[in-house]
Amino acid sequence: MIYLRKANERGHANHGWLDSWHTFSFANYYDRNFMGFSKLRVINEDNVMPGEGFGTHPHKDMEILTYVLSGTIEHKDSMGNKKSFSAGEFQIMSAGTGITHSEYNPNNDNPLHFYQIWIMPDTLGITPRYAQHRFDNIAGKQLILSPDAREGSLKVYQDMTLWRWQLNKDEIAQYQVEAGRVIWLQIVRGKIAINDIIATTSDGIAITNEDIIRFVGDEDSEILLFDLPSVAA
Repeated sequence: MIYLRKANERGHANHGWLDSWHTFSFANYYDRNFMGFSKLRVINEDNVMPGEGFGTHPHKDMEILTYVLSGTIEHKDSMGNKKSFSAGEFQIMSAGTGITHSEYNPNNDNPLHFYQIWIMPDTLGITPRYAQHRFDNIAGKQLILSPDAREGSLKVYQDMTLWRWQLNKDEIAQYQVEAGRVIWLQIVRGKIAINDIIATTSDGIAITNEDIIRFVGDEDSEILLFDLPSVAA
């Protein structure tokens, strides 16, 4: 089964300094039909105005992934990290026993655009940790997250993998889905076709009970493909 979660059907909150779209229930947005997907709990697409940001706030027992689409994030946390990372870079934190952190747009002229994704961990109470990495922008699929950090990917404390996939216009690709797995696709940019379903920038696609996913790039596109266990927690 393939379900299209259209970008304009997501939860939306505009706080002036922050314009945020919520794929799943988050903060003041609640929809009992969209509480998450498998181990995915949050997919927020955030736009932060120049010179603004999130003040220090806590997290616990969550894998927090950030992918910058444009601009730069200035990050500080209770582990002593003070980092900046820019468009094309990924950051992951294990909140574990508890952390506090802040995220700001240090640029006074340009907005910041990024995805923040929360993944429920398979182990609670771990020691908090931080990692970031810029992956070469290559054609085809590229492993970003894995539980064993294979092929240079970032480690995640969950039985899942995340692939970044660059598709050229008219390129045909497929992904083999193993038994007991489900797939979430997030369209970062562009337009793709899966069977008769067309998905465009910021749409999400939930895929269950499918053995093979076949898709075509209707235009140059980038997608995030989450390969997840089928049983939600």
